[in-house]
Amino acid sequence: MGLATVGIFVLWYTQASFLGINLVSDGHTIIEFSQLRNWGECPSWSNFTVTPFNVGGGRLITFSNPCDYFSVGKVKAMTLSLSVLVAIEMFNSLNALSEDNSLRKLPPWRNPWLLVAMSISLGLHCLILYIPFLAEVFGVIPLSFNEWFMVLLISAPVILIDEILKLVARSQRRLTKEKKA
Repeated sequence: MGLATVGIFVLWYTQASFLGINLVSDGHTIIEFSQLRNWGECPSWSNFTVTPFNVGGGRLITFSNPCDYFSVGKVKAMTLSLSVLVAIEMFNSLNALSEDNSLRKLPPWRNPWLLVAMSISLGLHCLILYIPFLAEVFGVIPLSFNEWFMVLLISAPVILIDEILKLVARSQRRLTKEKKA
């Protein structure tokens, strides 16, 4: 979860695209990973400039000081990270349907209340992203369709990882039973 959450933050700052998804459609400046890692040294960088970028709703973030890109400008990267964390938790709740059984054997619709809870949670998250007053209170901004797609791509592997762990655990239990028999 930590890798995905921090990873999308780093991707937004350092990559123009991810698996064919355009990450610079908002017009933000791509920087080197070393610059992101050493952002505190920004005032000493010569010729460092950043361009204003669109954060949705016709709102443009501009920078009087280019080093503000690492404080004021990180609002999109933080929103992406928060959304990945929310999505991972939603997917992880599917993993919690059974400690042992695969989602193929125990599908999500077997627990409709979980699906309702997931829908409400995701709906509340969307409310804070897309209602301007709430977005201002929570310090987030709306995400585009492509950004949501990237959030889901980065979050979904938690299901695969847990399915593999369940398979390994089932295999070990089966081997232990066979040895005892």
